[in-house]
Amino acid sequence: MIFSRWRKPAPPADPQERARAILADVRVPGGQDVVAAGLIQDIAVHDSQVAVSLGVDPRHADAMQPVRAACEQALLASGAFRSASVILTHHRQEAAAPPAPGPAAAAPPPRRAAAHPTKRVHLDGVDAIILVASGKGGVGKSTVATNLALALVALGQRVGLLDGDIHGPSLVRMLGLEGKPESEDGKTILPKQKYGLRCMSIGLMTGADTAMIWRGPMVQSALMQLLGDVAWGELDVLLVDMPPGTGDIQLTMAQQVPLTGAVLVSTPQEVALMDVRRAINMFARTKVPILGVVENMAYFIAPGSQEKSHIFGQGGARRMAEEMQVPFLGEIPLMEKLCAGGDAGTPALTEPDSPEAQPFLQLADNLLQQLGARQRPAPRRDGADDPPQNSV
Repeated sequence: MIFSRWRKPAPPADPQERARAILADVRVPGGQDVVAAGLIQDIAVHDSQVAVSLGVDPRHADAMQPVRAACEQALLASGAFRSASVILTHHRQEAAAPPAPGPAAAAPPPRRAAAHPTKRVHLDGVDAIILVASGKGGVGKSTVATNLALALVALGQRVGLLDGDIHGPSLVRMLGLEGKPESEDGKTILPKQKYGLRCMSIGLMTGADTAMIWRGPMVQSALMQLLGDVAWGELDVLLVDMPPGTGDIQLTMAQQVPLTGAVLVSTPQEVALMDVRRAINMFARTKVPILGVVENMAYFIAPGSQEKSHIFGQGGARRMAEEMQVPFLGEIPLMEKLCAGGDAGTPALTEPDSPEAQPFLQLADNLLQQLGARQRPAPRRDGADDPPQNSV
């Protein structure tokens, strides 16, 4: 018979085309597959790890979540990829949107974090959303964000910490987080809990050495999902550790999230301060209040000495804050244990009485004054509200 000579064609050698062929077996409401429906916006493959963005109409984002999950499952089940991440992003053309399930008039409402250029995210139960930002990299912003978050916990605040740096996540290492996030309802993700913090990072879903080779729209959509699809619960403060610079991510956060303000981190060097000035101007243009400037690596005290050595200059961030008429929140010295603690996953504030913790406690107190917040009583440790200190 003629069919006895038929053999299944070999899978495409190109990994992107292999992923596309796999996704052609995933159906969307209306009967088409995701490829024929024109939903695929981008496919990136690196080291056997695939990332896909699907362009959907924001009105149908909730109904498309099962399709997104089915795409991830199909890519993983194929055995062609070690890990798979599929995100929903705003479609480029209205005609590319999938048909709404059921009657057209009954389209489901968008989720609170649906990616849309004009849709603003609202997080129920979160009193303040604060960006920890910098004009340039290498100034210790993530170290400041992590220890500031823990200092706020020590002062009795309910705190969440989101790793907003999709390309260079560091929160997993700095807090010693392990395991992938879980979901109880299949729609929202449970944050990891460590040292009294509720945490989330893209690094929890990828390997430690994975390069996130994603274009701007994929990065923005991923951040919006990390922000809005996580069950943060009741929080006094949600800190977002931002990537350096003044690009797409900063603009997306300013336009789509009701931000309370931003804290800017700098070293005393003029080359760093130049970029902070640009960041202040960018946030001013997007109407994001500046809650204050932090001078990191302000000085160094050698062991056995009481003399301060101003390795990177003296007082530059304080003077710049005065010139720009924004609050100055404090100085953080250059401390060996501070760096070592971050590398080991035990930040300085895990020991609130240590000398390394004191500058951050003062920084947190100054920030609360800027917020006009009253210090809450010490967090409960009976398990009813706050997570246990050593839970992961």
